[in-house]
Amino acid sequence: MPKTIVITGASDGIGAAAALLLSQKGERVVIVGRDPQRTAAVAKEVGAPYFLADFADLSQVRTLAEQLLKQFPEINVLANNAGGIMGNRTLTVDGYEKTFQVNHLAPFLLTSLLLPALEAGKATVIQTSSKAASLFARFNIDDLQNENDYTPQKAYGNGKLANILFTRELHHRFADKGIAAVAFHPGIVGTSFASDTTNLMRYIYHSPLKHLFTIRPEKAAQDLVWLAEGTPAVTFTPGEYYESKKLPTRVNPVSMDAALAKELWDRSAALI
Repeated sequence: MPKTIVITGASDGIGAAAALLLSQKGERVVIVGRDPQRTAAVAKEVGAPYFLADFADLSQVRTLAEQLLKQFPEINVLANNAGGIMGNRTLTVDGYEKTFQVNHLAPFLLTSLLLPALEAGKATVIQTSSKAASLFARFNIDDLQNENDYTPQKAYGNGKLANILFTRELHHRFADKGIAAVAFHPGIVGTSFASDTTNLMRYIYHSPLKHLFTIRPEKAAQDLVWLAEGTPAVTFTPGEYYESKKLPTRVNPVSMDAALAKELWDRSAALI
Protein backbone atom coordinates (compact mmCIF):
# COMPACT_ATOMS: atom_id res chain seq x y z
CA MET A 1 0.00 0.00 0.00
CA PRO A 2 1.44 3.43 -0.93
CA LYS A 3 2.78 5.64 1.84
CA THR A 4 1.62 9.22 2.26
CA ILE A 5 4.88 11.18 2.26
CA VAL A 6 5.02 14.92 2.99
CA ILE A 7 8.25 16.62 1.89
CA THR A 8 9.03 20.23 2.81
CA GLY A 9 11.54 22.25 0.85
CA ALA A 10 10.43 20.26 -2.19
CA SER A 11 10.42 23.06 -4.77
CA ASP A 12 14.08 22.46 -5.59
CA GLY A 13 17.12 20.30 -4.98
CA ILE A 14 17.00 17.26 -2.71
CA GLY A 15 13.32 17.62 -1.88
CA ALA A 16 12.24 17.87 -5.52
CA ALA A 17 14.46 14.97 -6.56
CA ALA A 18 13.25 12.77 -3.69
CA ALA A 19 9.63 13.61 -4.48
CA LEU A 20 10.05 12.48 -8.07
CA LEU A 21 11.86 9.26 -7.12
CA LEU A 22 9.29 8.34 -4.47
CA SER A 23 6.41 9.09 -6.81
CA GLN A 24 7.97 6.86 -9.45
CA LYS A 25 8.09 4.11 -6.84
CA GLY A 26 4.33 4.45 -6.38
CA GLU A 27 4.26 6.45 -3.16
CA ARG A 28 1.69 9.18 -2.49
CA VAL A 29 3.86 12.29 -2.33
CA VAL A 30 2.78 15.69 -1.01
CA ILE A 31 4.89 18.69 -2.01
CA VAL A 32 5.53 21.66 0.27
CA GLY A 33 7.50 24.67 -0.95
CA ARG A 34 7.96 28.39 -0.52
CA ASP A 35 8.11 29.64 -4.11
CA PRO A 36 4.71 29.41 -5.87
CA GLN A 37 6.03 28.96 -9.42
CA ARG A 38 8.75 26.45 -8.65
CA THR A 39 6.57 24.48 -6.24
CA ALA A 40 3.75 24.24 -8.78
CA ALA A 41 6.21 23.17 -11.49
CA VAL A 42 7.64 20.36 -9.35
CA ALA A 43 4.17 19.23 -8.32
CA LYS A 44 3.11 19.09 -11.97
CA GLU A 45 6.18 17.03 -12.91
CA VAL A 46 5.67 14.66 -9.99
CA GLY A 47 1.89 14.54 -10.37
CA ALA A 48 1.38 15.43 -6.71
CA PRO A 49 -0.66 17.90 -4.66
CA TYR A 50 1.22 20.87 -3.29
CA PHE A 51 1.03 23.42 -0.49
CA LEU A 52 2.82 26.72 0.03
CA ALA A 53 4.44 27.98 3.22
CA ASP A 54 7.32 30.30 4.05
CA PHE A 55 8.98 28.98 7.20
CA ALA A 56 10.09 32.52 8.08
CA ASP A 57 6.44 33.13 9.01
CA LEU A 58 5.05 30.77 11.66
CA SER A 59 1.46 31.73 10.85
CA GLN A 60 2.01 30.14 7.43
CA VAL A 61 3.31 26.99 9.11
CA ARG A 62 0.17 26.80 11.24
CA THR A 63 -2.03 27.24 8.16
CA LEU A 64 -0.03 24.54 6.38
CA ALA A 65 -0.57 22.13 9.26
CA GLU A 66 -4.31 22.79 9.23
CA GLN A 67 -4.47 22.12 5.49
CA LEU A 68 -2.46 18.92 5.75
CA LEU A 69 -4.46 17.56 8.68
CA LYS A 70 -7.71 18.24 6.84
CA GLN A 71 -6.64 16.33 3.72
CA PHE A 72 -4.34 13.69 5.19
CA PRO A 73 -5.54 12.28 8.54
CA GLU A 74 -2.75 9.69 8.31
CA ILE A 75 0.79 10.66 7.32
CA ASN A 76 3.36 7.88 7.01
CA VAL A 77 6.46 10.02 6.41
CA LEU A 78 7.21 13.65 7.19
CA ALA A 79 10.49 14.82 5.66
CA ASN A 80 11.49 18.11 7.29
CA ASN A 81 13.80 19.06 4.45
CA ALA A 82 13.32 22.86 4.25
CA GLY A 83 16.18 24.99 5.53
CA GLY A 84 19.20 27.01 4.53
CA ILE A 85 22.04 29.33 5.41
CA MET A 86 21.22 33.03 5.60
CA GLY A 87 23.16 36.28 5.26
CA ASN A 88 23.35 39.01 7.87
CA ARG A 89 21.49 38.39 11.11
CA THR A 90 17.83 39.28 10.64
CA LEU A 91 14.65 38.69 12.58
CA THR A 92 11.50 37.14 11.14
CA VAL A 93 8.00 38.58 11.43
CA ASP A 94 7.72 36.41 14.56
CA GLY A 95 10.72 38.12 16.14
CA TYR A 96 13.11 35.17 15.97
CA GLU A 97 16.49 34.93 14.28
CA LYS A 98 15.80 33.69 10.76
CA THR A 99 18.31 30.83 10.59
CA PHE A 100 17.06 29.36 13.85
CA GLN A 101 13.42 29.69 12.86
CA VAL A 102 13.66 28.33 9.32
CA ASN A 103 15.96 25.42 10.15
CA HIS A 104 14.59 24.37 13.54
CA LEU A 105 11.64 26.22 15.04
CA ALA A 106 9.32 26.03 12.01
CA PRO A 107 9.91 22.28 11.47
CA PHE A 108 9.46 21.76 15.22
CA LEU A 109 6.12 23.59 15.04
CA LEU A 110 4.96 21.72 11.94
CA THR A 111 5.84 18.34 13.44
CA SER A 112 4.12 19.21 16.72
CA LEU A 113 0.93 20.27 14.96
CA LEU A 114 0.90 17.18 12.74
CA LEU A 115 1.30 14.72 15.63
CA PRO A 116 -2.28 13.34 15.36
CA ALA A 117 -1.72 12.37 11.71
CA LEU A 118 1.83 11.16 12.40
CA GLU A 119 0.68 8.92 15.23
CA ALA A 120 -2.19 7.60 13.10
CA GLY A 121 0.23 6.79 10.29
CA LYS A 122 2.99 5.30 12.50
CA ALA A 123 5.18 7.83 10.77
CA THR A 124 8.86 8.17 10.11
CA VAL A 125 9.91 11.80 10.73
CA ILE A 126 13.08 12.67 8.81
CA GLN A 127 15.26 15.69 9.49
CA THR A 128 17.61 16.82 6.73
CA SER A 129 20.54 17.82 8.91
CA SER A 130 24.15 18.40 7.86
CA LYS A 131 27.77 17.79 8.68
CA ALA A 132 27.71 21.52 9.49
CA ALA A 133 26.44 20.40 12.91
CA SER A 134 29.98 19.19 13.55
CA LEU A 135 31.98 21.67 11.48
CA PHE A 136 30.39 25.01 12.38
CA ALA A 137 28.10 24.66 15.39
CA ARG A 138 28.90 26.50 18.61
CA PHE A 139 25.64 25.62 20.31
CA ASN A 140 24.51 27.66 23.30
CA ILE A 141 21.07 26.85 24.69
CA ASP A 142 20.96 30.34 26.22
CA ASP A 143 21.58 31.97 22.82
CA LEU A 144 19.14 30.23 20.49
CA GLN A 145 18.61 33.52 18.63
CA ASN A 146 22.31 33.72 17.70
CA GLU A 147 22.76 37.18 19.20
CA ASN A 148 26.40 36.63 20.22
CA ASP A 149 29.26 36.39 17.72
CA TYR A 150 26.88 35.84 14.81
CA THR A 151 28.18 34.38 11.57
CA PRO A 152 26.00 32.73 8.91
CA GLN A 153 27.87 29.44 9.10
CA LYS A 154 27.74 29.24 12.91
CA ALA A 155 24.02 29.97 12.94
CA TYR A 156 23.48 27.35 10.23
CA GLY A 157 25.59 24.79 12.09
CA ASN A 158 23.60 25.45 15.26
CA GLY A 159 20.37 24.94 13.35
CA LYS A 160 21.54 21.65 11.91
CA LEU A 161 22.70 20.48 15.34
CA ALA A 162 19.26 21.43 16.67
CA ASN A 163 17.80 19.11 14.02
CA ILE A 164 19.71 16.19 15.51
CA LEU A 165 18.79 17.09 19.09
CA PHE A 166 15.15 17.38 18.01
CA THR A 167 15.36 13.94 16.39
CA ARG A 168 16.69 12.37 19.57
CA GLU A 169 14.03 13.96 21.78
CA LEU A 170 11.21 13.21 19.34
CA HIS A 171 12.27 9.56 19.47
CA HIS A 172 12.43 9.65 23.27
CA ARG A 173 8.93 11.13 23.60
CA PHE A 174 7.01 9.39 20.84
CA ALA A 175 8.66 6.07 19.97
CA ASP A 176 6.11 4.25 22.10
CA LYS A 177 3.35 5.82 19.96
CA GLY A 178 4.80 4.42 16.77
CA ILE A 179 6.73 7.47 15.53
CA ALA A 180 10.27 6.84 14.29
CA ALA A 181 12.56 9.88 14.14
CA VAL A 182 15.80 9.98 12.17
CA ALA A 183 18.22 12.61 10.83
CA PHE A 184 20.73 12.48 7.99
CA HIS A 185 23.41 14.43 6.14
CA PRO A 186 22.70 14.40 2.38
CA GLY A 187 26.16 15.47 1.28
CA ILE A 188 27.29 18.73 -0.30
CA VAL A 189 24.63 19.10 -2.94
CA GLY A 190 24.55 21.32 -6.02
CA THR A 191 21.26 23.18 -5.52
CA SER A 192 20.04 26.74 -4.94
CA PHE A 193 21.30 26.33 -1.35
CA ALA A 194 23.20 29.37 0.00
CA SER A 195 21.64 31.72 -2.55
CA ASP A 196 20.45 33.98 0.30
CA THR A 197 23.86 34.49 1.89
CA THR A 198 27.03 36.44 1.22
CA ASN A 199 28.99 33.77 3.06
CA LEU A 200 31.80 31.83 1.38
CA MET A 201 29.33 28.98 0.85
CA ARG A 202 27.59 31.07 -1.80
CA TYR A 203 30.74 31.01 -3.93
CA ILE A 204 31.11 27.26 -3.55
CA TYR A 205 27.50 26.58 -4.51
CA HIS A 206 27.10 29.25 -7.20
CA SER A 207 30.37 29.36 -9.12
CA PRO A 208 32.42 26.90 -11.20
CA LEU A 209 33.64 25.45 -7.87
CA LYS A 210 30.20 23.88 -7.63
CA HIS A 211 31.25 21.13 -10.02
CA LEU A 212 34.28 20.26 -7.89
CA PHE A 213 32.69 20.12 -4.45
CA THR A 214 29.04 19.17 -4.88
CA ILE A 215 26.98 16.16 -5.89
CA ARG A 216 23.79 16.11 -7.92
CA PRO A 217 20.46 16.39 -6.07
CA GLU A 218 19.36 13.06 -7.53
CA LYS A 219 22.26 11.31 -5.80
CA ALA A 220 21.72 13.09 -2.49
CA ALA A 221 18.01 12.31 -2.60
CA GLN A 222 18.77 8.59 -2.49
CA ASP A 223 19.40 8.80 1.26
CA LEU A 224 16.09 10.53 1.90
CA VAL A 225 14.32 7.91 -0.25
CA TRP A 226 16.13 5.14 1.66
CA LEU A 227 14.84 6.45 4.98
CA ALA A 228 11.34 7.23 3.70
CA GLU A 229 10.86 3.73 2.29
CA GLY A 230 12.77 1.98 5.06
CA THR A 231 11.50 0.04 8.03
CA PRO A 232 12.43 1.57 11.40
CA ALA A 233 14.66 -0.64 13.55
CA VAL A 234 15.43 -2.73 10.45
CA THR A 235 16.65 -0.28 7.79
CA PHE A 236 17.79 2.33 10.30
CA THR A 237 17.93 2.86 14.05
CA PRO A 238 15.33 5.42 15.20
CA GLY A 239 16.66 8.42 17.08
CA GLU A 240 19.97 8.41 15.25
CA TYR A 241 21.83 10.56 12.72
CA TYR A 242 23.16 9.07 9.48
CA GLU A 243 25.75 9.96 6.88
CA SER A 244 25.87 7.95 3.61
CA LYS A 245 23.36 5.46 5.07
CA LYS A 246 25.68 4.71 7.98
CA LEU A 247 26.11 5.88 11.55
CA PRO A 248 29.14 8.20 11.44
CA THR A 249 32.16 7.35 13.55
CA ARG A 250 32.56 10.98 14.62
CA VAL A 251 29.79 13.39 15.56
CA ASN A 252 29.59 16.58 17.56
CA PRO A 253 29.37 15.27 21.16
CA VAL A 254 26.85 18.01 21.94
CA SER A 255 24.40 16.26 19.61
CA MET A 256 24.43 13.24 21.97
CA ASP A 257 23.43 15.23 25.07
CA ALA A 258 20.00 13.90 26.14
CA ALA A 259 19.47 16.61 28.76
CA LEU A 260 20.23 19.31 26.20
CA ALA A 261 17.82 17.71 23.72
CA LYS A 262 15.07 17.84 26.34
CA GLU A 263 15.83 21.46 27.21
CA LEU A 264 15.83 22.47 23.54
CA TRP A 265 12.41 20.81 23.13
CA ASP A 266 11.01 22.59 26.18
CA ARG A 267 12.35 25.99 25.10
CA SER A 268 11.14 25.51 21.53
CA ALA A 269 7.68 24.56 22.78
CA ALA A 270 7.60 27.71 24.89
CA LEU A 271 8.56 29.85 21.88
CA ILE A 272 5.74 28.54 19.70
